[in-house]
Order: sequence, then structure tokens, then C-alpha cells
Amino acid sequence: MLTRKQQELLIFIHERLKESGVPPSFDEMKDALALASKSGIHRLITALEERGFIRRLPNRARALEVIRLPEAYGAPSKEPRRSFSPSVIQGSLGQEPAAPAAAPSARGRPVAPGNDNNSVSVPVMGRIAAGVPISAIQNNTHDIAVPLDMIGVGEHYALEVKGDSMIEAGILDGDTVIIRNANSASPGEIVVALVDDEEATLKRFRRKGASIALEAANPAYETRIFGPERVKIQGLLVGLIRRYH
Repeated sequence: MLTRKQQELLIFIHERLKESGVPPSFDEMKDALALASKSGIHRLITALEERGFIRRLPNRARALEVIRLPEAYGAPSKEPRRSFSPSVIQGSLGQEPAAPAAAPSARGRPVAPGNDNNSVSVPVMGRIAAGVPISAIQNNTHDIAVPLDMIGVGEHYALEVKGDSMIEAGILDGDTVIIRNANSASPGEIVVALVDDEEATLKRFRRKGASIALEAANPAYETRIFGPERVKIQGLLVGLIRRYH
């Protein structure tokens, strides 16, 4: 699933390549999507590349190749994107955010038949990046049984981790993290952070003066600094589930 901005950019690149054989410049992409700066285009390009829709060609400036198009190409939806609760991804740059959906129950869903009384069913709401931010899927993909002693007071949901930026915090690619819905955090807590109303990431929360720092737990990744108005806390990490194959 692509966000509306990601789909608009992918189609714009595809149409320009069909017309001229040359991909558009970042300035042209910025103007076409009515974004305020090229940093938003960088994030969208990275997200499309990570999800296998485009490829950046090495040793060539502005070189992009479209690998595949969304199934809905030719009839992009004009309806507002639905949000889920908690809204890990909601809205897009330059758009008004959608109203939040009804929240899940305080401790997750009722335990499904056959589960023991020591676990509760929690909705898995998609994927979260532990690396360069990616979009999270906005649908409840399935439920997962979580031990009751991992779930405290409040609303909870789960996300599947993609990336390796939190490996020194013990969070690996493919893990499932259990998140308590929250809109604030204390320094040092691991959070789901929504950046610029467009991309979600799992990072350690810090403050740098009046700014917010999203800190990786992998020396290969730099700490990213944002103005407070650019970051919304969507939840706090409370547990982790790992499967071994």
C-alpha cells in the first residue's frame, strides 16, 4: 500500500519517463506535488525504493527506474485515506489529517477461543521502520496473542519491524513490537514517531534544546533532529515478540 503522495510521485516519474526518457528533477517533483521543500521528495523516493517500486541507478545523476506500478494505476483514489487507531500514518504533507478511527479496547481485543486466559489478542496494524522511515499499512492485518503481563493500562497495538537501526536495543528486522498508544514520551523511551505527518519510524526519543532527536541504536545510523512541530509521538514500546524459524 502506498500513501497518496507516494503514488502521485511514482505516477509522475513514470509519465515523465514515458514522455522524454529522462526522469524529472527533484525541483520538478517538488513543484508537481506542491511540497514546500525537496526534503519531502527525498523521503518519498526512499520509501518507494524500499518498497520495490523504483530503483536508483548508480553513477548517474537523477537516474531513476520505475520497476512496478500500483495495481490501482490509471484510477488513483480521490477519497480521503482512512486512518486507524492509533494512527501511525495519517494524512500527508499539505493535506488536512483525517479524523481518527474508533480506538481499540483498553487492553486489546477479547481473547479468541482456544487461547489461554494468560494472553490477550492485540491487533497488528502493519509495519514500522527501524531504519529510514517507511509508511505503515493502515489496516489491521491480523491479530497476535500477547501475554497479559506484557500489557499494562491503556490501548495497545502491534507493528512488524523492518530495518536494523535498533539492533543494539535488541530489536531486529522481522520482530513484532507491542506499542502502548501515547502522544508524549520521556527522554530515553523508544517510541513510534510520525515525522511530517507522512512517515513513521521506531526510534529512541531525546530532546536537544527545543528540538526533538530521534536516535537509532545502531552506529551506522545518524541521530535525526527535528523541530517539535514536525514530530508526533504515536506510542511507546512496551514489549517485543520474536519468532524463530
